[in-house]
Amino acid sequence: MSDAEWAVVRDAMPAPGWLEGRGGQPESYCHRQMVDAVRYLVAGGITWRAMPADFPAWDRVYAFFRRWRDKGLTAEFHDRLRDRVRRAAGRDPEPTAGIIDAQSVKAAASVPGATRGFDGGKKVNGRKRHIVVDTLGLLLTVMVTAASVTDREAGQTLLARLRERHWRVTRVWADGGYTGRLVNLARDALRIALTVVRRSDDTSGFTVLPKRWLVERTFAWLMHSRRLARDYETRTDTSEAVIKWAMSTVMSRRLARQAR
Repeated sequence: MSDAEWAVVRDAMPAPGWLEGRGGQPESYCHRQMVDAVRYLVAGGITWRAMPADFPAWDRVYAFFRRWRDKGLTAEFHDRLRDRVRRAAGRDPEPTAGIIDAQSVKAAASVPGATRGFDGGKKVNGRKRHIVVDTLGLLLTVMVTAASVTDREAGQTLLARLRERHWRVTRVWADGGYTGRLVNLARDALRIALTVVRRSDDTSGFTVLPKRWLVERTFAWLMHSRRLARDYETRTDTSEAVIKWAMSTVMSRRLARQAR
């Protein structure tokens, strides 16, 4: 990270418990080095043991990553950056609309059979990333499942998570994979208007569809990180954490450019 970007990241980092008098032992490592190491792994797609000698030992970096994942600090760090990006764009930190979609990716040999499956539509054997983004393309919630899980099945849990965390969201746009009972469930149980943006039957080739292109752009941002080119993680919550780290990099760089 540049010094300008580190200033952005440092302000958004969660305060450790010992610093706020909540107990715990002070960290004996440099946060900037640890964050840089995790970002390097996500961007470069390396294994943990291939961590360059310029960074702390790989097991120390992994322990940092694991602690942030398990204690919810990765999500807190990501959400703080998203709120700052929304404010910088003149938006309210809490969104009122979103776009939902899913992406199937191949799974590496390290992914256990219990959390992988075959997506018959995309012909992909691996996992599926279900996300909801706001109208700026920023991540609101994410869930990783086996690729065999349909969009409608995952959509129920994903929209429930969205409603719990972002209670002001009242409209979500989706593609044809989210039709059926999910529309009624979202309206009646979650008070969310799920609007399906359909592709015209007489259209051939690639077409930019209203609202749906926003979530497709987010998937493109994620694929810039080589660790996300396929799913290498044993646990699904680790995959979700890696996605949040990738989006955190996108947002911190944007804020650093705006601060120049």
